[in-house]
Amino acid sequence: MRRREFISLLGGAAVAWPLAAHAQRNERMRRIGVLLPATADDTMSQTRVGAFLQELALLDWTIGRNLRIDVRWASPNANAIRRHAAELVSLTPDVILAAGDSTMPALLQATRTIPIVFSAVIDPVANRYVDSLARPGGNATGFMIADYSMSGKWLDLLKEIAPGVTRAAVIRDATQSGAAQFDAIQAMAPSLRVEANPVNTRDAYEIRRDIAAFARSPNGGLIISASLAAIRYRELIIALAVRHKLPAVYWASFFVTSGGLVSYGPDLIDQYRRAARYVDRILKGEEPADMPVQAPTRYELALNLKTAKALGLTVPPSVLGRADEVIE
Repeated sequence: MRRREFISLLGGAAVAWPLAAHAQRNERMRRIGVLLPATADDTMSQTRVGAFLQELALLDWTIGRNLRIDVRWASPNANAIRRHAAELVSLTPDVILAAGDSTMPALLQATRTIPIVFSAVIDPVANRYVDSLARPGGNATGFMIADYSMSGKWLDLLKEIAPGVTRAAVIRDATQSGAAQFDAIQAMAPSLRVEANPVNTRDAYEIRRDIAAFARSPNGGLIISASLAAIRYRELIIALAVRHKLPAVYWASFFVTSGGLVSYGPDLIDQYRRAARYVDRILKGEEPADMPVQAPTRYELALNLKTAKALGLTVPPSVLGRADEVIE
């Protein structure tokens, strides 16, 4: 059950919208490139791009009148992303929307002059997309997936939905962003009487081994923090959590849609709307170097009741009542 109204991308998988014959001669046509690490039938990406386009329309940008959009559905394949990034740059758009971390290295390799607005990235400073959050300094700016200080809320949610948990394995990337998220979780652990332990997501073999080893002792639960590796291995992590009867909290709602128990994370639809506002400001003359990178302002809680039942959990009314999305 979806409690928020999402906007679907009309027509689904359009590659580009050509100039309309009736475009006004006295209005300059601007061009936006969009690079997506997904296939054209990916409904999540269609919804996000639809929200982006709707927000642009509210800002008086009309496809065919004063705007052209070139979309590249690059799939998650790194080689395809690099190829499509180069294609978009060759079109010399006024600005490019980059969807997530997997698109940014290829785009920055292809251009250091065309403005880039990124959405849903994990750590833009550590990954050298920007010089700092307050003053990006280059040709890129945008929106982060999380404020690391909120990571402790995942542990709080885990205890709320599974009060018997006394041990939490934090599935993380061992880089700076993973360490920062783990520090926030570890800081909250004593007050909740939970022992927090990091599990690094290097490859599928280590994930299987470490989760199986963790599950041998009772009263355990999982926290899956934000990382590209968590996205890459999400089906495996979800399956292992169910197999080993481990309640798990994830950082984004698409894990719950895929069978995960519960998530608390950024409203990614809202991020794409906010990205449209940054694109609008750049088209009106502002420089990305001076536009601060922003953390989420809206978070959402998603819950999968089928998974809760499989784990033998009774979801507290306090969690059910707060949920923005419930899968029954």
